[in-house]
Amino acid sequence: MFKRLINKLMNGGNNSEATKEGTVKFFNRTKGFGFITSNDSDEEIFVHKSNLIDRVKKSDKVTFQIEKSDRGLVATNVRRLK
Repeated sequence: MFKRLINKLMNGGNNSEATKEGTVKFFNRTKGFGFITSNDSDEEIFVHKSNLIDRVKKSDKVTFQIEKSDRGLVATNVRRLK
């Protein structure tokens, strides 16, 4: 089941560069990390400040890509929707 969720989040596993949309659920600017909820699922995806293109805050709508890391899924190339 977990593998299916990962494949769904990563667009069927065919293209890890697919751009997703979601909402910033939490972001702590001081600590430099937060979580994004993908519109595709209720899964929360970790985001680190080094992967931000634009400054974000809670409830911002964003686009992002998903990569796998040693610790799980990570949002990269995070941009705030205007």
